[in-house]
Amino acid sequence: MADEKLKDALCYKTAVELRKALLKREISAKELVDYSYRRIDEVDGKLNAFISLTKQYAYRTAEEVDRRIKINSDLPLLAGIPIAIKDNMCMHGIRTTAASRILENYVAPYNSTVVKKLEENLIPIIGKANLDEFAMGSSNENSAFGDVKNPWNFNKAPGGSSGGSAAAVSSGESVLALGSDTGGSIRLPASFCGVVGMKPTYGRVSRFGLIAFASSLDQIGPFARNVEDAALLLRAISGNDPMDSTSINLPVPDYSATLKEDIKGLRIGVITEFLGEGINPEVKDAINASIRVYEDLGAKIEEISVPNTKYVISTYYVIAMAEASSNLARFDGVKFGHRNKDAENLMEMYTKTRAEGFGEEVKRRIMLGTYALSSGYYDAYYKKAQQVRSLIKKDFDKAFEQVDLLLSPVSPTTAIDLGSIINDPLSMYLMDICTIMANLGGLPGISIPCGFDSKGLPIGLQLVGPALSEELMLRAAYNFEQATDFHTKNPAI
Repeated sequence: MADEKLKDALCYKTAVELRKALLKREISAKELVDYSYRRIDEVDGKLNAFISLTKQYAYRTAEEVDRRIKINSDLPLLAGIPIAIKDNMCMHGIRTTAASRILENYVAPYNSTVVKKLEENLIPIIGKANLDEFAMGSSNENSAFGDVKNPWNFNKAPGGSSGGSAAAVSSGESVLALGSDTGGSIRLPASFCGVVGMKPTYGRVSRFGLIAFASSLDQIGPFARNVEDAALLLRAISGNDPMDSTSINLPVPDYSATLKEDIKGLRIGVITEFLGEGINPEVKDAINASIRVYEDLGAKIEEISVPNTKYVISTYYVIAMAEASSNLARFDGVKFGHRNKDAENLMEMYTKTRAEGFGEEVKRRIMLGTYALSSGYYDAYYKKAQQVRSLIKKDFDKAFEQVDLLLSPVSPTTAIDLGSIINDPLSMYLMDICTIMANLGGLPGISIPCGFDSKGLPIGLQLVGPALSEELMLRAAYNFEQATDFHTKNPAI
């Protein structure tokens, strides 16, 4: 009886519901962690969502939660709720690989700021989730530790680069998860796996201890089964951090306080460029149905053109690859990580170490980024891309003079077949066409489930708001969620 109750609690209930059960002592934090690991044992052989598990840490945290409940001590809102974190976030004494052979045996000597905040909130970290190597990919097929499978169909990709985090939440292995989003790496897997995924405003969550991909674009954010849980987790990890100079020094709102307010009169702009050529008809139908839901909720819908969207892919990839080239220069075999044992001199050690340690996609991006930053090409590529980035940001500034939020699909398609475009980099890069804009502008964006295609695969709706508009964006997402039931569906796994 207890096992069935635990299964129901973890697989189908929210963090908010689980907190109530904890406080009523209907279940213990240790039992929740127990079930997470039983669930992982049951299904992760099919999914490959985790690179490593952190059982000692998770049980220690759970025991402290249970001790405090026993003495009726106050608890943080998400205390005792199991969470998975993407394996590009440093955790003291725990292997942190970024899904790369070059860091296969690297043990982090310190905690990232988000891990510290999870500790402060007594949230048990159950393991490190799989990802595309160094967060470079849109399908989670670039991991040195194997592909992640989509819980809705094992032949489909979960989306990337935070595919392990999304799959863990979607499959019931974890209640919550953290991912990082450089060009859509939270929102795309959230869409493909049928969960909520959110990229906050750039600087709202500290990047200290996040293994950098593209420093002007990276942002950590939450995965959850519904919007309220995502709002609570966002609050837990947000805040100014002196260890991150790009961190925003402003108070953190209570994101869940205004969720239930209505959205009558809210102005939502539908980005016309993302509902035209190249969009799967079933995705387009789901987005149009979602627009009608918002109209029924009292929102005012307007069509908005963002003219420079045709440049977002090229702009993003020049900037991202250039910054990746710079950031990944530190992985040379000298200070940490993999080192080739056979090299006869320093230069040979550099080249052999990096050739052995990096995967094909990472090598491709390093080479293209190095070219874009090289003498004689910097102005033509990186500098020009930053200038176009400014134009794209101006498009959004102009759009937000007319509307409060922007609406679009998360992806032109539902989950793709594993292996279908892994050898076609351009097609893979185009998967990010709808999500990249938020990263270039430093804007918050969220993916929420809005339907299913004829094969039963989830479809995600994206909302993007002005900088620091997370409260409004979450409220709009919550209102949509309450008017529909897509978030209540679970894969048959």
